[in-house]
Amino acid sequence: MSNEDKDMMGMGWKDLKPGFVVTEPGSASSYKTGDWRSERPVRANERCIKCGICYIYCPEGCVKETEDGFFEADLYYCKGCGICAHECPRGVITMEEEKEEGV
Repeated sequence: MSNEDKDMMGMGWKDLKPGFVVTEPGSASSYKTGDWRSERPVRANERCIKCGICYIYCPEGCVKETEDGFFEADLYYCKGCGICAHECPRGVITMEEEKEEGV
């Protein structure tokens, strides 16, 4: 790259940070991955037998047990994959389309 090209772009390749490289330790807990979900799990707890199958099968680990023994998905991290609904033996969980805020 010529100096003229570098001046036009404002930086050279050495000025760029590496892509797709983890430069510091961390975890996904600092990212609210549920923001791009298109469907959300909705529960009908009156049919729930508190078996915990949804907890076991959730690939994101975002289903937690509540004080009363039911299980709820943390919607900040739920990606809406629907595995919990598919695996629920009582059909307690259904997947409903996510609605835009303010609509």
